[in-house]
Amino acid sequence: MAVEADIDIELLKSEIKKTYSSVSQEPERDFIFPTGRAWAEDLGYPPELANVPESAVESFAGVANPWAMGRLAAGERVLDLGSGAATDSLVAAQMVGPAGHVTGIDMTPEMLAKARSAAATMGVANVEFVEGEAERLPFSDASFDVVISNGVIDLVPDKDAVFAELYRVLAPGGRMQIADVTIQNPVSEEGRRKIDLWTG
Repeated sequence: MAVEADIDIELLKSEIKKTYSSVSQEPERDFIFPTGRAWAEDLGYPPELANVPESAVESFAGVANPWAMGRLAAGERVLDLGSGAATDSLVAAQMVGPAGHVTGIDMTPEMLAKARSAAATMGVANVEFVEGEAERLPFSDASFDVVISNGVIDLVPDKDAVFAELYRVLAPGGRMQIADVTIQNPVSEEGRRKIDLWTG
């Protein structure tokens, strides 16, 4: 899908960062989407969720359950696209164990700070967090065995660029476990220009 010329991409990114900064810093606030541990449990998250610190899970803002597509194997290299406060990254770190590695990438500095703090609290050494954008991943080709993502790709206008990057960084035979929002009907031109519809 080509990016629409009438969408102010920089404004959109700024508004998305503002929204998810609020989710990070004010997790108790009511958003137009569900958040928190109870929401992740309602989605059927795996038992590893219980070990994830509340400091991370309170800012969970996923849309569905990428773990419904299967568990990760010990030793796998995982990319968590749009890792937020790290709920999925920390679940993944437990599944892949010390021989595996998880890299979370997010464009919101406040979420990254929260993710790093939660990983330190949990004492996991096989996870790291990187600032970056989905359309330009700062990783080598074939660096990951699995990509996980939850409610992130729907926020990016240039989905072709995102999937091209995911394909590039996945090793041959790699897989994606993506939970996201999709639509069945085309969005009107007016709807595409409404920043609020993109941000949450």
